[in-house]
Amino acid sequence: MKVLANDGISQNGINKFEKEGFEVIVTKVAQGQLISYLNEHQIDVILVGSGTQIGKELIDACPNIKIIGRNGVSLDNIDVKYAENKGLKVINTPEASSNAVAELVFAHLFSGIRFLHDANRNMPLEGDSRFRDLKKSYAPGRELRDKTLGIIGFGRIGREVAKIALGLGMKVIASDIKVRETKITLEFYNHQSITIPIRTEPIHQLVKHSDFITLHVPAQKTPIIGKQEINAMKDGAGIINASRGGVIDEEALLEALESGKLAFAGLDTFQNEPSPAIKLLMNEKVSLSPHTGGSTIEAQDRIGVELAEKVIAALK
Repeated sequence: MKVLANDGISQNGINKFEKEGFEVIVTKVAQGQLISYLNEHQIDVILVGSGTQIGKELIDACPNIKIIGRNGVSLDNIDVKYAENKGLKVINTPEASSNAVAELVFAHLFSGIRFLHDANRNMPLEGDSRFRDLKKSYAPGRELRDKTLGIIGFGRIGREVAKIALGLGMKVIASDIKVRETKITLEFYNHQSITIPIRTEPIHQLVKHSDFITLHVPAQKTPIIGKQEINAMKDGAGIINASRGGVIDEEALLEALESGKLAFAGLDTFQNEPSPAIKLLMNEKVSLSPHTGGSTIEAQDRIGVELAEKVIAALK
């Protein structure tokens, strides 16, 4: 059996495959050459990230493919329904990157409340000449403890975010169209733990009560957070998007940042990836990262192992 990991795979994932007799190829094949490569090398399993599209044309043209794997949660770049109708198995790794994404949310939150994203831009330019001025301008920082975090989308990632927030002493409210109530368990040293029940509420209530809001939802046809929702938020609130581009109306977001309605935003995903709007990239109130939510060494290792285990189990 041959596996093409077109967007890479961890060494532990490769090791697990090879232990079971699979040949793993990690060559990056361009989208336009993918069909011919898959057929020429008689690939049985293709593993992809967000950088490779698997659509009807490829599925029809590559009869040797048995399994399509996605090294992450989203399946937006795979025509899942068509693949399954053609008898192919489609797998992903919904749990492996949850903690990594959750931690990035707080990287952006801490950056926003303490102006780190802006300080890191200005200190190299003016730190030696305007140190006291910069110190004064960045002095009105805030703390997360006792603040309310609104989590929109309370699946695996949203719940990991809740764990960190509760550990920091934040109040947590959540909204989810499928989840009404769930329990969050915090685990401590020496097998100690505490379980906290959380009931979800409608978004229009969540936005009113939250000091900060973070989104963890699939791709949407229309934004979840638009001008109306932003207007209902607290003055000086902050918002984080580490889910999918387009779930926030970026024009409404920019307007709110420029007017002072919102204090800051943290963005890991963008409506026009891989070419985000230059106004967002240049805005001094936006903390930025290039869709790296699940990109930690630990998460990528877990993803590779989980993909290998699921592929092996499916073919056995």
